Amino acid sequence: MGRPGGDARRRRWRLTALLGAALAAPALLIALLGTLPGGPGTARDGDRPHGTPAAPDGRAGPYVGWGFTHTRYSAGQGSPAATARVTRLLGRDGGLAQNQHIMGWGADNPEPARGRHDFGALDRRIGLVRASGGTPVITLCCAPDWMKGAAAGAGRTDWSRAALESAPLPGHYQDFADLAATVARRYPDVRHFIVWNEFKGFWNDAGSRWDYEGYTRMYNLVYKALKNVDQDIMVGGPYLVMDSVGPHDPNASTTLRGPWGAMDQRVLDAFAYWNTHRAGADFTVVDGSSYTRDDALLPDEFAATAKFTAVGAWVRRQTRDLPLWWAEYYVEPGDGDGGRTGWSEPHRVAVQATGMIAMVRGGAGSGFYWNPEQRAGPCPGCLWTPTGTAGGGRELPLYGLLSRFARAFPPGTRYASVSVAPDDAPHVRVLATRSTVLVVNTLARRISARVDGRRFAMDAYEVKWLDR
Repeated sequence: MGRPGGDARRRRWRLTALLGAALAAPALLIALLGTLPGGPGTARDGDRPHGTPAAPDGRAGPYVGWGFTHTRYSAGQGSPAATARVTRLLGRDGGLAQNQHIMGWGADNPEPARGRHDFGALDRRIGLVRASGGTPVITLCCAPDWMKGAAAGAGRTDWSRAALESAPLPGHYQDFADLAATVARRYPDVRHFIVWNEFKGFWNDAGSRWDYEGYTRMYNLVYKALKNVDQDIMVGGPYLVMDSVGPHDPNASTTLRGPWGAMDQRVLDAFAYWNTHRAGADFTVVDGSSYTRDDALLPDEFAATAKFTAVGAWVRRQTRDLPLWWAEYYVEPGDGDGGRTGWSEPHRVAVQATGMIAMVRGGAGSGFYWNPEQRAGPCPGCLWTPTGTAGGGRELPLYGLLSRFARAFPPGTRYASVSVAPDDAPHVRVLATRSTVLVVNTLARRISARVDGRRFAMDAYEVKWLDR
């Protein structure tokens, strides 16, 4: 049996998301030089601190709050007017956590040949985070080709999905750990690192299970390498996809299940191994969708988000309350090309808000929205309009939700109870502190709701913020 969830994961792994900053062949001379080990644009001093990193403000905590992951067409590319607009938008919400991978999703191959580094694209992304006052997070994925058995050299990178999804060969786990340490020394203001992404390349076809032994071995080497750079660096894993299936699936868990479906037992086995054998962890990272692997929303799109609560609570029990992050979270099934265009924006925002509430109720304190991407035109679910034209870079509804959520419910938030009228409870979702109440109408019609002792009207799928 093949890797589980292949179809669903293909929808998320659009080719454009995997590519680096550029795939077009350069001029002939540069192309010829690029086939040599190292090649133009590489350097041996990759671990020299880049730019002017801000001095760490005390010891980093294990949570960074709510933010997003940069993808290929992100805020730093396109029209200067549009990119400046996004930088100002992000700066307005200074401190918003921003996650960037070291290879792919807008970053080039960081080490085309052993000991020869090319951090130009990654430098620009970290520079954007710094310029906007954000909290930088780096995901240590993916690995240079030579660590996976392919040829080394600038210009030779294979950007196909199959190649990028490959894990380093076991003999190169230490090389990948060394690269992680180089990245940490280059960006000393990055205090939080996630090790790898979704167990990519760690599926054991013969055993029809995850190669959790291999991943954990690599994780432990990376963890130790980062701690050797600075003991105060925060490291987390395993970034497993918490796949759920229908209740009658042969791999359905008999213990972790609900109206939303059942967890794939093979995922739970992988998590248990990592949790038992990890060298250490400052936080736990998981990833998942509210829908099942075959895109079923059980029993509906709002109720399905209860999976985030159940899985989060399970993870926290296994790790004895280690801080929990969701590296990615999805509530809207994609189409065959990876797009999510079937819902109206109010519908999409309402389900996203409900999902975030569910993650908090499961014990999560940090989460990253996977920002969709387009060069131009409509961009359903994007945080801002595409920056390919001068008029782009303008705030969209999901950015409003995410930034407000991050401000209202930062790390360390003490949540409070809030009253909801019995008739409203089935179709209203709430999250509250002493000063703020978030209310979501899950119905496709206007309602009159009584929440926190106040009655007010809500439009279809409206997300409302109340001051207390």
